[in-house]
Amino acid sequence: MIKFHTQEDTDVDVLEEILEEIGNQSQLVVYNDDHNTFDWVIDCFVDVLQHSPEQAEQCAMLIHFKGKAIVKTASFNELRPKKDALIDKGLSAVIEEIPA
Repeated sequence: MIKFHTQEDTDVDVLEEILEEIGNQSQLVVYNDDHNTFDWVIDCFVDVLQHSPEQAEQCAMLIHFKGKAIVKTASFNELRPKKDALIDKGLSAVIEEIPA
């Protein structure tokens, strides 16, 4: 028997992919340290996370005063290369799953 794919089948497949991506949200957390300057951290956030300079500065201030801050929320797969890039630049970063 031949099965034809309809637009509805395609829509369902796309919707399932979107829901899977949204359902698995994680957060990229950066911790304060005594090694990196504000300017370096800001530059890293602009370069790696595509933050605006103002957003990057606000994140850097939060990290400085609170000890850590969530700098990006997305799927784990999207955050992993960004975390790795921040670590390669000398920052302390981890990915945490958002509690349900």
